[in-house]
Amino acid sequence: MVSVDGRQSGSLFADKKPQNDADPETPDKHNNNSNMSTSNSPLLGKKDFDGTWLSDRRLLQLNIGAGILHLVQGVMMLIASQVVDSIKDFKKEITTSFLKYDPIERKLLPDTKGTDFYVEVGLMAAVFLLMSAVAHLWVIVTFKKFYIPDLDERERNRARWYEYALSSSVMIVAIAVLFGCYDLGSLILIFACNASMNFFGLLMENANGPDRESTDWSAYNFGWLAGIAPWIVIFMYFFGSGNFDEIPGFVYGILFSYIFFFMSFAFNMFLQYKKVWKWSEYRFGELCYVILSLVSKSLLAWLVFGGTFQPN
Repeated sequence: MVSVDGRQSGSLFADKKPQNDADPETPDKHNNNSNMSTSNSPLLGKKDFDGTWLSDRRLLQLNIGAGILHLVQGVMMLIASQVVDSIKDFKKEITTSFLKYDPIERKLLPDTKGTDFYVEVGLMAAVFLLMSAVAHLWVIVTFKKFYIPDLDERERNRARWYEYALSSSVMIVAIAVLFGCYDLGSLILIFACNASMNFFGLLMENANGPDRESTDWSAYNFGWLAGIAPWIVIFMYFFGSGNFDEIPGFVYGILFSYIFFFMSFAFNMFLQYKKVWKWSEYRFGELCYVILSLVSKSLLAWLVFGGTFQPN
């Protein structure tokens, strides 16, 4: 197998280059801690990958830490959403709209009906974080078999995009419900468009491997189109009332915070494929995804969870 820096190796990870015979005491520049490079962990293999400053061990630790924090927050929200009455009672009925013939007016008129299905926003925020925790668990379990080979040989992380397609779509549906979108058809399309945006992210990585001569931005651009559509719908509901003077200033801050946290993942991909600064190393982009997954998702979840304290 050939690693990303071109060295030959018969195992999963390339063996460390021998130190200079003239200076055997010189430490390896990629490993400040010699114990890192001699780990016999079944998750890491015989050695950490030493072609980059971001070792296998560090990526494993980051995924474990992020997974635990997502799990703790998700469990806290799950308990609160089922125990605290005001949070549990904050739920919205999903509706459907169809045309119905009115024999009196002799024309088709819209008819909106309830579905007897209610969305608990607090519960959705908890599920959002718990999905992320499960994704990190999958990465940890398959770290040596799938995760590291995908990063170094294909410069992609399939688990990331499948998890984002589910978790972020649940979150944007919760945001849409908070801003008054209760129509079942609209919510299904919002979910599907947002999931498609993340699948375009996976296609972007599949189309632009480490041996590419140039970057194909088609999937990235189509992903923006799919990702912006749900926000257009949310803005329509947000500004649809026309009572702008009655909307508190902090609500605008929350709305644009939602947008910023959602879009931060796309900006990370842009820097990664433009190879700006440390993003020229794919693993640095992966580090940013893990941090964004923790920070942005946590803030998003708490913002949405906080929305349950508004009047129902």
